[in-house]
Amino acid sequence: MNAVYKQLPSLIRASLEGDIRTVEMSALSIIRKIKEDDPKLSMELAEIISTYSAGAPLTRSIGITPPPVDNESFMSLVNVNDSTTFDEIVVLDNHVERLIKQFLAERKQISKLIANDLKPPNSILFYGPPGVGKTLLSKFIAHSLSLPLITLDLSSAISSYLGKTGQNLKKVLDYGKNNPSVLLLDEFDAVAKRRDDPTDLGELKRIVNVLLKELEEWPTHSIIIGATNHHEFLDKAIWRRFDLKIEIPLPGEEQRFKLWKLNMNKGTIEIQDIIIKAIAKAFNHVSPSDIKQISQYVLRQTIINGSDPIKVLIEKLREVNNDDRSNFNKILIFALKEIYEGKISQAKIANLLGISVSTVNHHLKSSIK
Repeated sequence: MNAVYKQLPSLIRASLEGDIRTVEMSALSIIRKIKEDDPKLSMELAEIISTYSAGAPLTRSIGITPPPVDNESFMSLVNVNDSTTFDEIVVLDNHVERLIKQFLAERKQISKLIANDLKPPNSILFYGPPGVGKTLLSKFIAHSLSLPLITLDLSSAISSYLGKTGQNLKKVLDYGKNNPSVLLLDEFDAVAKRRDDPTDLGELKRIVNVLLKELEEWPTHSIIIGATNHHEFLDKAIWRRFDLKIEIPLPGEEQRFKLWKLNMNKGTIEIQDIIIKAIAKAFNHVSPSDIKQISQYVLRQTIINGSDPIKVLIEKLREVNNDDRSNFNKILIFALKEIYEGKISQAKIANLLGISVSTVNHHLKSSIK
């Protein structure tokens, strides 16, 4: 495998530079080297190369036709992703995890449901605040069911194609229906608003009627997912059409601990679980996206500047929580005291938080009063 690894830099460089010939030659070389150890993978790579050699685009190589384009700009209306490349870890709260597992189990037993005259679920509405993982979860579902993910950002589609929104949306919906796939309609509230909304455009009211019909008749072989940060704006009839309505909330303490641990501990940097538990307990109004961004910042500072990751993390959290720094310090002090079961000195707390011992003492005394 070492010989294969050595080819990766040139392969990636050629891919980014659009040097298809070098990509093809590198891929053929890799196929030869792994043929004995992994015949299945070598065959899959060979099929991809042969498909490209025949002049077919990426979409054909993963089993679907080329995506629809806008008639005037000739730009693709959707992004198509091969879900087999998905390798992220998804951390969900227990309730959402149970719902997703049940949905996947039912999708994998479609024939049994149909044999018993039951309609398999094929539509989901994800709603919740920004950054909680609605798009990531859609990718996970596509990966779990070995289906390509087709994504349309509806807010962008409207601003780019005002006056043609209905026509282009119909193209995308037909594309999703005709190709076994997971079709993700992101920013779903942009077109599925209540029809009694006086601020809305007339065309968007007509689009709601199109969506109602499409959701009612969506084929079994495909899945349609709507994702929104503002479910309160959705038309009630649209809401009822989805088989599952799943709220993705901000993560709870246990989920936050898992997310901080996943994003912070990357091998070269390890922060004690007891510190991560305190952070997870004290810092609660945070999304998975926030945790990932903050963690990336801390890791960069630690790797490049040799900074203390704990101190950088706490300072970054204090900066993000700038509206109430004093209360944040207080919450974190008591989180540390609770997790250490009281067996931690004020000096150690002060050192960890980058504050004075007198500040720690003040907060502890104020709670006693």
